[in-house]
Amino acid sequence: MDLNFLNKNTPEGKGKNTKKAPKFSTNIAGAIFVFMVITALYLLISGTPKSPSEVPISDLAKSVIAGEVKDIVVESEDLTITYSDGTIKKAKKEVEASLSQTLANYGVKPEMLAGTTIEVKNPNGFGYWVINILPYLLPILFIAFFFWYLSRQVKGAGMQAFTFGQSKARITDPDDKNNRVTFKDVAGCKEAKEELKEIVDFLKSPKKFLEIGARIPKGVILTGAPGTGKTLLARAVAGEASVPFFHLSGSEFVEMFVGVGASRVRDLFKMAKKAAPAIIFVDEIDAIGRTRGGGFGGGNDEREQTLNQILVEMDGFEPNDKVIVMAATNRPDVLDPALIRPGRFDRKVILDLPDRADREEILKIHAIKKPLAEDINLKLIAERTPGFSGADLYSLMNEGAILAARENRKKVFQFDLIRAIEKVMLGPERKSHLLSKKEKEITAYHEAGHALVASVLPNADPVHKVSIVARGNAGGYTLKLPLEDRRLQSKREFIDDIAMSLGGYVAEKMVFGDITTGPSSDLQGATNLARAMVTRFGMSDLIGPISLEDGGLRPEFMGGVEKDYSENISSKVDSEVSRIMNDGIVSAEKVLTEHRKALDAIAHRLIEVETLEREDFEKVLIANGIEPKRKEIEKMV
Repeated sequence: MDLNFLNKNTPEGKGKNTKKAPKFSTNIAGAIFVFMVITALYLLISGTPKSPSEVPISDLAKSVIAGEVKDIVVESEDLTITYSDGTIKKAKKEVEASLSQTLANYGVKPEMLAGTTIEVKNPNGFGYWVINILPYLLPILFIAFFFWYLSRQVKGAGMQAFTFGQSKARITDPDDKNNRVTFKDVAGCKEAKEELKEIVDFLKSPKKFLEIGARIPKGVILTGAPGTGKTLLARAVAGEASVPFFHLSGSEFVEMFVGVGASRVRDLFKMAKKAAPAIIFVDEIDAIGRTRGGGFGGGNDEREQTLNQILVEMDGFEPNDKVIVMAATNRPDVLDPALIRPGRFDRKVILDLPDRADREEILKIHAIKKPLAEDINLKLIAERTPGFSGADLYSLMNEGAILAARENRKKVFQFDLIRAIEKVMLGPERKSHLLSKKEKEITAYHEAGHALVASVLPNADPVHKVSIVARGNAGGYTLKLPLEDRRLQSKREFIDDIAMSLGGYVAEKMVFGDITTGPSSDLQGATNLARAMVTRFGMSDLIGPISLEDGGLRPEFMGGVEKDYSENISSKVDSEVSRIMNDGIVSAEKVLTEHRKALDAIAHRLIEVETLEREDFEKVLIANGIEPKRKEIEKMV
């Protein structure tokens, strides 16, 4: 399996700290449990205590006459009687009559009450009303609390019908030092930062622009491969300008209800205008900014309604000079022309994959908080990572630190970063994936075929490592890197790359007289490259300098595909692709036949040690009379 980093696009990993809403069923169960606990406590507290026995008023009169009553407490019509032997009993009297009058009716004379203490308590007071009302009020309070708790959980689960039209933008405060990002935290992207510095300058001091009659662009769109730092640059603009930063994803505008997206756009711009000067950043704007009129949904399509509202807000009747809209996408080709015309997103900032010098600067930023050993050489790591994006380099440094921590070391060494490069590219080593003796031999010859063809052909990149240790989905791999970063690739380089990709296929067929499923990914990559040479790059003498776009296929109105060229041209394309592949096989067969001893030596060495680094691999080549490709600069600073 060969690795070519010139067209590497790795998606940026975004780890966001987003709180997950609790499940609705869990909230219901929690609410019922709380309600049951409160009800039990209420029943425990409000349980009926054991009350004294109640006696008729006539018996009370007889006891007073007999001198058996010690004292009587009067509370409205309730009587609490304490007898001489300490017994406490209850009785009731008439509400309208006094106690003495009631007892007089039963023959108790005033002098008979001389030995009895009578205490009258006033029932009018706060405590009296609380005691009487509480038994009725508590159940109502419990029920109200239950529904409040339930509605609060429902709200947390995002089931509020009245908040659909509100914007879900997150706001980064300019005074938040912990989350602040400036241009110092962004390495590389020199031209992009220069373009964005004008935006910062306008937000800080708009007067000098307005005095000369200049108007800052209303919208800035950042385009580039995934992981090149589009979102990071937008945050840096907000950090440099010290203004509120409203950020959200394009997919957050669209909901299942028609009109919600447009309502959220209005609410977003309303908030930004109140906080002006401010920046609105819409990530992945292609989710709502795709070209309209595709024939699906018509004018009532929710996504198109949302896009229409954005167009109006950015350049409508109301001037909007203090709110700058920034957006990011890696699909600028699908955006609606009205969205990227002057007056809306009229400044386009392109972010390319970093070159060697930029990669070294990015690695230095990601290495700031990591304890590095003395043997660390970030320049060498930058040279071994062509095609890596900023996100890839962050992952590389992080994986290197994880490997060091896994082995209980306090510093990150150079070999940690070297291993991390391969882990980011292909995945972790699968040491438990044990091959049989026959499979190991086939894999060794397969990778030896790749490496030998790449080392002999003049326009192929030099080999840096060959291994038959499984990584990710690859049973083995051949790591080849260009001598220097390049933006253009020639036809000869493509032809040699195809021959190199077919080296494993040819080696298996030559040595074992049979082929396996191992070269499947190599055949797919080589075929795609050959077809691109014919249909996109005009590198076919038979077809000529004609671009047929990605195979000449375009979507029809109701699905399906239709070719932009005739069946005759299609047949010629297929024959040209087949010819290029056959030429690659012939070229690889010629190299492997002429250097069969070197092929056997490399394969046997791989079977013995499993991995050959560049120095060891070149020693095997020299021993077999092959001059290895040298780098222009051997010594690394």
